[in-house]
Amino acid sequence: MKDRRVYNTSMANFVRISLLLWATGGFCSVASDQFQLEPLNVTVLQGSDVRFKATVLGQWTHMTWHVNELLVLTVLETSNITSFQQYSATFCTSGDTSCVEFTIHNATRKDSGPVVCFVQGNYGSKTAELLVQESGAVNIMEGNVTVEQDQQVEFQCVTTAWFPIPTVTWTRNGETVNSTLYNTTSEVYGDSFNSTSVLTFQAVSNTTVECLATVSALTNPKSSSVHVTVVPKPPDWTVLIAVVVSIGGVALLVLLILGIIFCCKCRKKKQLNYKDEMSRRVRTQSPELSVASPAGHKQGQVNAGYVTNGETSVAPSELTDSGFVQANGSSIVEMPDVVNSHQPGNGYNSAYNTADESGFRKHRHVTIV
Repeated sequence: MKDRRVYNTSMANFVRISLLLWATGGFCSVASDQFQLEPLNVTVLQGSDVRFKATVLGQWTHMTWHVNELLVLTVLETSNITSFQQYSATFCTSGDTSCVEFTIHNATRKDSGPVVCFVQGNYGSKTAELLVQESGAVNIMEGNVTVEQDQQVEFQCVTTAWFPIPTVTWTRNGETVNSTLYNTTSEVYGDSFNSTSVLTFQAVSNTTVECLATVSALTNPKSSSVHVTVVPKPPDWTVLIAVVVSIGGVALLVLLILGIIFCCKCRKKKQLNYKDEMSRRVRTQSPELSVASPAGHKQGQVNAGYVTNGETSVAPSELTDSGFVQANGSSIVEMPDVVNSHQPGNGYNSAYNTADESGFRKHRHVTIV
């Protein structure tokens, strides 16, 4: 009997607890449907005002608001407007306590995190997430530039004091630049981020270059723009100079060869002229040698032979009819030059011939230049 009594008591408690849990769960479910918070996720820029609406169907007395786990405001059903520092709450419609609008004025990065609204009673609490972003500065470092056509240009866009890391893009004359043509890096600077983006391209014509940075809460990206002025590049004289130098070198070589040939011809012609002049002089001066000598001197005959200084005479028997003398035992032939000789065929007498005691004259060849 005792064990049965314990079993019945346990079953009764179990049923009672089950019914209580069912009733509580059902009531909480009903209460949950009667209490709503919106929006549940909000992203704003630093300095903006953020608004949340809590809707409660039924009677309530107290409502509290917690920002980033800190209690910042308490709202009473009987009060119309409540405020504290940068936080305030008011009824959505005057006299209607079922809707309360909670506002965070001039939101800062410290306000990022959960925003909790708690309604006393069986309504419980609702939580929303707040993210406060920060937009910093954008600047293209190079400024306006003037470059030659087809010159490679590089621009550096720097963004400072952004949170979170901004998305950086480029445009040229209003057209978006492919992301493969520029490189972007970011680094942490205190509680924010700095980014550097480098764009490189070949300048063909005048171009407006713009760098844009944005975060999700920013409606319009922040930007910085510069203008690229392209001027015609000076002509490249390298090829022309190379051609002129080559042609000049060939021409100089040809002129050098022609000069050498001309000099050779001139030298040869000069030699021929010299020989001709000498022949002419010989022909001109030969008659002068045949001109009559002064009185008292008789012309001698031209000696066709040559007698050395060691030989002074020859035997008269060795004189030939032609006037030549053949020395005995010698191949030397000499012509006697007798002062009073009157042999026919001798038409020349020389005043420069001298006779020795033997009656012979020695004859020397004289060359006049």
